[in-house]
Amino acid sequence: MFWLLLLASYLIGSVPTALIVGRLVFGVDIRDHGSKNPGATNTLRVLGKKSAIFVLLIDLTKGALAAYMPIYFNLEAEPLYFGFAAVVGHCFPIFAGFRGGKAIATTAGALLIANFPLLVIAYITFFLVIFLTKYVFFGSITVGLSMLVYSLVSPNFELELISFLFTFFLIYLHRSNIRNFILGIEPKISDKNLQNDRIPPKNSSI
Repeated sequence: MFWLLLLASYLIGSVPTALIVGRLVFGVDIRDHGSKNPGATNTLRVLGKKSAIFVLLIDLTKGALAAYMPIYFNLEAEPLYFGFAAVVGHCFPIFAGFRGGKAIATTAGALLIANFPLLVIAYITFFLVIFLTKYVFFGSITVGLSMLVYSLVSPNFELELISFLFTFFLIYLHRSNIRNFILGIEPKISDKNLQNDRIPPKNSSI
């Protein structure tokens, strides 16, 4: 049952929400535009607020559903294992050629079910770091670092292990952002040039 639910969690995470919205509503592959990341942040940048909110909610739901499955099936296993499987699915989706997003929304959904206090700590830090630095990738990486710090003072060894893995995973996913930052070409959220990436929908009434 453990491995079956883990596989199901990966498949749930693999649903490419931003890619689907981009193709159905705008007729584009979002991975060819903006930051080329099929997640909620790039959806906001390229497709607008309504699409971004939809993508955010669905990606949150993916993580929450995956983390809830062991609870629903009365499986004695850490829910974050399944949430992390959904995160891996979101980042390397089998339904989208393994070219996915960076799973910040999916992670939030998993924490919502698995560890609500950690969700609050991690995402307050996330928004605070973005507010102070104006770089989204800094905020994203601090989600993992917040989880790691929290796990070090927690008696739950499984949480510590997952947090270590997740932190390194986030750093790996944001390696291009780190390189761009070092080169001085990583855009801040306040960069007005980001508006040039916006694409109108196929149906102008949407």
